[in-house]
Amino acid sequence: MGRKNRRAGSESKPVFGNSTVTESHPDGEWFVRKLTGSSAIKTYRCPGCDQEIRPATPHIVAWSADLPEGAEDRRHWHTPCWSNRGNRRPRGGK
Repeated sequence: MGRKNRRAGSESKPVFGNSTVTESHPDGEWFVRKLTGSSAIKTYRCPGCDQEIRPATPHIVAWSADLPEGAEDRRHWHTPCWSNRGNRRPRGGK
């Protein structure tokens, strides 16, 4: 008799790259999710460098944990831009 391939019922496993963590920074608490290239299907603009994050590019999604409406204000960042955002100088001016 042939073997039947069955999937487990409603058992869900965490997907690599889609787990949200809380990070503490000088500007507050942030929910941070690391996206893999395969889950990045749209083009976004990074607030750190003002350059595009192209589809299939691994990157960070972050939103404020301190504000109740933080999830509606989430932003997509290049991973290095997110890591170095505290070291950036303000744009414009001299």
